Amino acid sequence: MNIGIIAAGIAVLTGFGAGIGIGIATGKATEAIARQPESAGKINSTLLLGCALAEGTAIFGFITALLVIFMG
Repeated sequence: MNIGIIAAGIAVLTGFGAGIGIGIATGKATEAIARQPESAGKINSTLLLGCALAEGTAIFGFITALLVIFMG
């Protein structure tokens, strides 16, 4: 088995971390909105920024995996 395929598989695992992080952040934001409904707008905007950054790490891992598979 080629070591590049194993490296690509490990790089794709960043998606699991991003999914777990987004799930935890969404749960905490929902709890915070339930406690303080008047701050829902600020919490939602912060949540969207955090989710975008977490999803960015998953995309970087996926691109790294594709580069490892096809370029080397």
